[in-house]
Amino acid sequence: MERSDRVIIGGEWLVLAAAVLWGTTGTAQAFAPAGAQPVGVGAVRLAIGGLALLALAAGRGSLRSRTPWPVLPTLLAAICIAAYQLCFFAAVASTGVAVGTVVAIGSAPVLAGALGWLVNRERPGGRWGLATILAIAGCALLVLPGGQLTIHFWGISLALGAGACYALYALLTKRLLERLAPEAVMAVVFCLGAILLAPAFLLVDMSWLARGRGVAVTLHLGLVATALAYTLFARGLKAVATASAVTLSLAEPLTAGLLGVLLLGEALALPAWIGVGLLFCGLALLSIK
Repeated sequence: MERSDRVIIGGEWLVLAAAVLWGTTGTAQAFAPAGAQPVGVGAVRLAIGGLALLALAAGRGSLRSRTPWPVLPTLLAAICIAAYQLCFFAAVASTGVAVGTVVAIGSAPVLAGALGWLVNRERPGGRWGLATILAIAGCALLVLPGGQLTIHFWGISLALGAGACYALYALLTKRLLERLAPEAVMAVVFCLGAILLAPAFLLVDMSWLARGRGVAVTLHLGLVATALAYTLFARGLKAVATASAVTLSLAEPLTAGLLGVLLLGEALALPAWIGVGLLFCGLALLSIK
């Protein structure tokens, strides 16, 4: 195996590891004190994660790069990561957790593939196409419950907006990583994103942060599910095509579903277990060569 092959495989496993850490956010929020609102949790997550990434980048000297900083892509990436939080939470509130989640995370790989092809001339290829179809189908079976679903046009539009924000964020980040260190890129983008969401601290009740469990939850979300996860994602993204990285990110709902069974006592119906199998197959198709 040549060195380049080892780098690519390593990059894919780093993205998978990041997605697994992202998948812990739902379980962590389930343990948050009563009164913790999604927008407030998202704002605290970005604030703590941004500060941790900034400390990491400063400690490694990554911020002292002599390479000119691309201002516009950086600002757009920060806007995307902040807008994703708002669009996703609003979509879930409008059209429900199931539909909002499936549309948001299911549309992101397709949009990332299209953007990568149009902007970076990255042709996803047949392996990516098959893996994406398997992963999205598995995600739908895993997340969608039985029974009557409530679908709203505005909610669907917001969910598609969330998927587009994530896909564009990945594309912009990959471009920044061509010139700058991963720690520096993540630190600046997330700190700017946290500033954009700072008004949430004034608009929602944040008293739950004063409780011990609230502190534990926010530290996990900020340090593990954000700072560590996005550092791994950035390092993996340097060696992986944008479309493949976003498809591999679908390990997030897979992790969330399994943690719900193991830690929260949730039960998965047969279609959901079939979805787990399809997700595993899709992710394995991309990560194992």
